[in-house]
Amino acid sequence: MKPKAADLHEIFLKTYGTKPSVYRAPGRVNLIGEHTDYNDGFVMPAAIELCVWVAIAPRDDHKLCVRSLNFCDTAEMDLQAGTPAPRSHWSDYVFGVATMLVRGGYQLHGASLLVHGEVPIGAGLSSSAALEVASGLALLGVSNQPLDVVELAKICGRAGQALMLDCRSLEYRLVPLPRGIDLVICNTMVKHEHSSDEYNKRHAQCEQGLRLLSQWLPDVRALRDVTPAELNQYSTRLPEDIYKRCHHVVMENARVARAAAVLECEDLPTFGCLMRESHRRLREDYQVSCDELDLMVEIAGKQPGVYGSRMTGGGFGGCTINLVEVAAVPKFQQAVAREYQQVTGLTPQILISSAAEGASEVPE
Repeated sequence: MKPKAADLHEIFLKTYGTKPSVYRAPGRVNLIGEHTDYNDGFVMPAAIELCVWVAIAPRDDHKLCVRSLNFCDTAEMDLQAGTPAPRSHWSDYVFGVATMLVRGGYQLHGASLLVHGEVPIGAGLSSSAALEVASGLALLGVSNQPLDVVELAKICGRAGQALMLDCRSLEYRLVPLPRGIDLVICNTMVKHEHSSDEYNKRHAQCEQGLRLLSQWLPDVRALRDVTPAELNQYSTRLPEDIYKRCHHVVMENARVARAAAVLECEDLPTFGCLMRESHRRLREDYQVSCDELDLMVEIAGKQPGVYGSRMTGGGFGGCTINLVEVAAVPKFQQAVAREYQQVTGLTPQILISSAAEGASEVPE
């Protein structure tokens, strides 16, 4: 079942006995710019058509009562009692957002919520962020609390456009995606168990690289402040692994800037080259790819109508993102699924989307 706004209205009425408002927030895919965010760098995400939907109505008490259609599960929080202890449960995201809104000075009403997610979980498509954004919009909407413009900027998205985002200042600009192109997301259906530890290790290695480089570059605040020439100048003074991590981040930031420029010129072949180089550096320098991701990229790169392919998300499994001519998508989908399954024995999930709109309330 994939309920949309009308279905959620009906299910909510049967569940809670009252009519709701409905909000949606899209998942997102990073076209380029990976592991640059926590280094104050640049990223280029695009909203996708798969969303998290939240139906909501006010209650007469101070409770948040949340039910998930995906998990057939319900959780509660008393706004006056504070946040319940995290328990590695899907409701942690909803209650965490509510807590931060209250701490930020927003006066929230008790509410009943019904949640349904279309975004695959654990695939690097920001399913948890979509849940948080949809929940935040819903809680603010039912409480008649205005959303700050800066907060709105954090969740913006426009159909047919990607977002060039500065993770330090949160300044952004919209970059148009040419017509006739689909975003094809290929889920490898694997997520290796060591991904969390390795992610934290990469973060620490970047911080170590920054500390070492700041001995010679005292004005740098983050790796985004280091130029390729400066990194090259001090490369022999860094341990090999630390240099590789820094090299990926510094060059990935440069790739994102160039990617925005070539998209504005509708130069998809060059954009595709930047995607392929991004994947190569994520594999060789940052070492966050895996056999399944590399295979998926290799298979995709051989198909007609493909401009570029790369892993997207934190790595060690999850998805690849591919820019594919619309007319070539059906054959692409068939060929990639067949060849990937032949090698791995796994049936990949292949999702097709255009760049979609950002989060919003859904009219009844």
